[in-house]
Amino acid sequence: MKLYRSFMTVGGLTMVSRLLGFLRDILIASALGSGAIADAFFVAFRFPNLFRRLFGEGAFNSAFVPLFAKRLEGEGEAAAKTFAEEAMAGLLLVLVIVSAVAMLAMPWLMMLLAPGFVTDPAKYDLAVDLTQIAFPYLACMSLVALLSGVLNSMHRFWAAAAAPILLNVVLVSSIALAIALGYSRQPAAGYVLAGGVFVAGLVQLAMLWFAVRRAGLHLRLVRPRYSEGVKRLVQLGIPGLVSGGITQINIVVGTIIASLQAGAVSYLYYADRLYQLPLGIVGVAVGVVLLPDISRRLRAGDTVAALDSQNRSLEFALMLTLPAAVALAVAANPIIQVLFERGAFTAADTPNTAAALAAFAFGLPAFVLIKVFQPAFFAREDTSTPMRYAAVNMVVNVVGSVGLFFLFGWLGYPPHIGIALATTAAAWINAAMLFVTLTRHGNFVSDPRLSRNLPLIVLASIAMGVVVYAVGQALLPWLDRSAPFAWQVAGLSAVVASGLVVFAVIILATGVMAPGQLRRFFARRK
Repeated sequence: MKLYRSFMTVGGLTMVSRLLGFLRDILIASALGSGAIADAFFVAFRFPNLFRRLFGEGAFNSAFVPLFAKRLEGEGEAAAKTFAEEAMAGLLLVLVIVSAVAMLAMPWLMMLLAPGFVTDPAKYDLAVDLTQIAFPYLACMSLVALLSGVLNSMHRFWAAAAAPILLNVVLVSSIALAIALGYSRQPAAGYVLAGGVFVAGLVQLAMLWFAVRRAGLHLRLVRPRYSEGVKRLVQLGIPGLVSGGITQINIVVGTIIASLQAGAVSYLYYADRLYQLPLGIVGVAVGVVLLPDISRRLRAGDTVAALDSQNRSLEFALMLTLPAAVALAVAANPIIQVLFERGAFTAADTPNTAAALAAFAFGLPAFVLIKVFQPAFFAREDTSTPMRYAAVNMVVNVVGSVGLFFLFGWLGYPPHIGIALATTAAAWINAAMLFVTLTRHGNFVSDPRLSRNLPLIVLASIAMGVVVYAVGQALLPWLDRSAPFAWQVAGLSAVVASGLVVFAVIILATGVMAPGQLRRFFARRK
């Protein structure tokens, strides 16, 4: 399998999606800012996203892919097709029931998701309406996750990785339409965006459905039945609901607590979108590609190749995320200012969002490590161990978020920073537990190349951070909010470019990455 090419395919398309996502968020920030309408929309968008990650990406990436790959490799395409149809029928039945109940009960569910909105009836009612409009997105995207698992197991990564691009294209068009109609800072903009979320789900589902048919697998909608395959899927999928969707669960916990502080939901959302860029490009790419790759190698009894895939994935992931984490932490303020500070997003919103971004950035490597380590459990059909560690993660996150939120408020600091720090701490604890368990059972062993390169990557990242800070200080007049926007963009670009150059020079000079290895990114892995 062309492992590195697959990383690049998924990561490259994810980068396009995330860049369009930035354009989307810049437009939303300009039109809605961080006020009541923005808070209501972000809650509405996050609620179906949570269930999408749980029912779709969380459960199916951890349970469906290994089972589908086993049938595809051992029993042939016909058996794999039958299993996929049974899984799709069962999933669709659950989704219809969950969606119907959730949409009907949304006025009461909102009290759990955003209790702080209760004191503002207009904001609360708007959040309920927008969530009900956007909620069918859950059903569409959970089916998209299943179809993506089918394609990924067949080593067809392009369509599944490109699907999120359609989401951002539709939402960019929606917010542009709302602005053109004069709906900026009005509830009508929220309704247009929520409708765009639903339409985007339908468009992505149609794209993946045709992609699966082009791959030669003509899935039919069959009557749901509790077959042996579905039973095993449920056994593995229930723990996967927790372990695979832990990041989203923690984000929702943060949203609940943040709703007690005006504007905090929006601050955390904008910060989350920025640190999700490297997490999406690297973490998602590694997680998507690594799970079917390890599953196939273990089915073939090739544990040496499976360990090699894990080592190269960890090296690849940290080589990209460590410098990104340092840069986001050091240059958080100018990044937020240049990207978002315009229109309804004011100068007062920048430091609050930047502080949350810096706190999230410290946890970025941990989030990616989780993406690297979890597939080693899932490929062995062990979803219970990650589930137990995810439970610990949630406890740490909830206790830490509540405690730090009120502690920071009592100390006079923005309370929402405590939520971001708690999420970061919980991620590191989760990653550490996964790593220790894998090494204890011999399912992860660092090879000489990884042991040599990791310290060099850390040193290169620190050196890059020093340069980014120094260049940022030297270019303060360019980065000042009073400077022309073109100067701000040029100054931020210079800061980022200087860091990238320093990091690349050190990586190449120390031999962490050689020109020959770059060529092997696109060579066939035997």
